[in-house]
Amino acid sequence: MSEWLDAVKWDDRGLAPAIAQEVGTGKVLMVAWMNRESLRLTRETGHAVYWSRSRQKLWHKGEESGHQQVVHAIRLDCDADVLLLAVEQRGGIACHTGRHNCFFRELQGEQWVAVDPVLKDPDAIYGKR
Repeated sequence: MSEWLDAVKWDDRGLAPAIAQEVGTGKVLMVAWMNRESLRLTRETGHAVYWSRSRQKLWHKGEESGHQQVVHAIRLDCDADVLLLAVEQRGGIACHTGRHNCFFRELQGEQWVAVDPVLKDPDAIYGKR
């Protein structure tokens, strides 16, 4: 019954990296971590669920921000150790910084430069922390 979960080569912490790629544009939105439970819940609900390493708990993408990821497909790479989620990003914001994606810094010379705009102030999304 869980053969599909057993096929994933989980690391020694029971985790695998998961890439969220936007359906339609192919843009990589973010990279997060999944465990067996988060992957099972993602498949069951059709919404991305990740494992938060910092909080040590399941993280339903958009639970605080409302910016959910609707999952259209789940893929596993050739080595069976990286997951790829084809997602529809609700609200157009995937990053906690208020940007469309988490890869907004580009190496220019010897500096990392933010090249993508903040679409919504994070304080307005999450409230003052």
